[in-house]
Amino acid sequence: MSDTPVRPGRPTVRKLPQLPQLPQLPSAVRGLAPAPALRLSRPSDTWFKPALSVVVASAVPHLTLLAIGRLDLIVYTMAGSLCALYGHGLPYARRARAVAGVVLGMAAGLAVSLVTASLTGSTAVLVAVGALLAAVQKVLCDATRIGPPGHVIFTFVSSAALFAPQHLGQIPGHLALTLGAGAFAWLVALAPALVRREGPERRAVARALEAAAVCAAARDPRDRSAASPGPRNRDAADPGPRHRDAADPGPRHRNAAAAAVHAAWQCLLASGRPTPVRRSLERLVVHAEEAFVAPGPGPGAGAADPERLRAWAARTRGRGPVPTPPPAPGTADELYGIDAERAVLRAREGRRAARRALLRRLGPGSPLLPVAVRTLIGCALAGYLCAALGVGRPYWAIVTAASLYQANLTLSWNRTLQRTLGNLLGVLVFAAVLPVSRISPLALVCCCLFFGFAAEALITRNYWLGSVAVTPMALLVLEFGGAHPAGELIGDRVLDTVLGAATGFLAATLVTNRRATGRVEQALDATDRARAAAERTVADPAVAPTERDRARRALTASLVELREAGDTAAGEWWQRALPEQRLLAAERAGHRTLAATAPRRGPRAHAPSIGAE
Repeated sequence: MSDTPVRPGRPTVRKLPQLPQLPQLPSAVRGLAPAPALRLSRPSDTWFKPALSVVVASAVPHLTLLAIGRLDLIVYTMAGSLCALYGHGLPYARRARAVAGVVLGMAAGLAVSLVTASLTGSTAVLVAVGALLAAVQKVLCDATRIGPPGHVIFTFVSSAALFAPQHLGQIPGHLALTLGAGAFAWLVALAPALVRREGPERRAVARALEAAAVCAAARDPRDRSAASPGPRNRDAADPGPRHRDAADPGPRHRNAAAAAVHAAWQCLLASGRPTPVRRSLERLVVHAEEAFVAPGPGPGAGAADPERLRAWAARTRGRGPVPTPPPAPGTADELYGIDAERAVLRAREGRRAARRALLRRLGPGSPLLPVAVRTLIGCALAGYLCAALGVGRPYWAIVTAASLYQANLTLSWNRTLQRTLGNLLGVLVFAAVLPVSRISPLALVCCCLFFGFAAEALITRNYWLGSVAVTPMALLVLEFGGAHPAGELIGDRVLDTVLGAATGFLAATLVTNRRATGRVEQALDATDRARAAAERTVADPAVAPTERDRARRALTASLVELREAGDTAAGEWWQRALPEQRLLAAERAGHRTLAATAPRRGPRAHAPSIGAE
């Protein structure tokens, strides 16, 4: 036993040789874990709207064809009925144009498929046309930002029509069925406007208020539990509460609030003429915007009361009257600026600017083009491989491959897992329900309507859960043309799913999107310009308040675009190094500039109501 004295509380520690540090995996590789991709999330607050819409839009044509004994034509009416799935997040003025465009686009893709099918029976040509249509539909849906369900419905309809027996003389009648069902779907999508004209705007503003409340609660140490409802993976950009200023809600909450406020402003700008309800909604967004850009506790901090924001959000989302908040000094100027901005967007020059922006997203150098190339190659490989193996319906493999392609490789991998699991479980559901569907034609129609509703009800929880309902619905559609052997349908579907998923993800891996980093650099430059413009308006007291508010909204939009570009690039691989430090610095500087605009409003005052209420 040693006689060497040892100081209490200071144990001796033997130093071990330092091991070499292992290289860190790229973020795109670290994001390929299967568990997060299959985890269920909370359902969307509007899941029932597309679910009910597609059931109503499908039930009338289905039952009409059942009454006249022509269920074999349901595939053409279904092409139009599925258009009712689109546009549910848009205000009704824009939804009318968007859904009309979807109906025309659906009819155009179907027409190309029907003409091709009537002119040739070559599988090689049909697969090539199907892959080309899938790529075009993918890039157009991404460029126009039509929203979910995106290009998958277009690809499903056009690919299925390619392998259906067709004659040139039948095409006009089949397209008329699609356009008629599409017109009815358009009416179904707009019907809620008769009951609740400002419903989409109210939901968008409620989301902005809720996001601002979370941001304000994270800034208030007494309400941290509301800001963090559960465990989460800490963002790499978030240094944690020990190293972050107590008044800083952190980049995760700031980015979410900025995106929600920006979406609310865009929804209100796209709505129709100003009404008393929309005026109140605009004032609520002003309060939400001030809450998330507020620099912290101090004068005017009452604007960031999370409980008040949550109460406003609940009342805005409900069916009662919209709450009328006390307007702050400068609110009248901001509302005047919103009217001016709305007028510019509706003017001829505003429409030209929107068309130029769309053409830039479609033009050379666009980051959407590599994704389109992925879709083209993946769908072609999947179709040709299935055809070589003797599968009678290679369009299923085309649709499976087309459904995988998301904004980056990580999201495409997640969708590959979700699609594969959902389809494999879905064929088991189909095997169980097939005897019930064959009881009578009415039972078959009811089964299809049920699975159409179930797909939209479940898909917001996770894509694989929705695919469990989509797969039996797609297989039951074949039964309208006549009964098929169950074993053959199930075997082909399983083979198409596996081959389509494997070849689709292989194409996503081989075709890299090296333009993703370039998009980040462009977004950084745009954010720097927007921040400089906003700082000039803050520094110059002679600048009109409308110009200052417009500059702040432009900076918010650039920060949202920057975060989206950064997240997309982080999920890609084999590209230039991502300027992470510059990105984080630009976001912090942008949010500081947004915060610098908040004190310009001064303390809150109970001013008279603005506008006709």
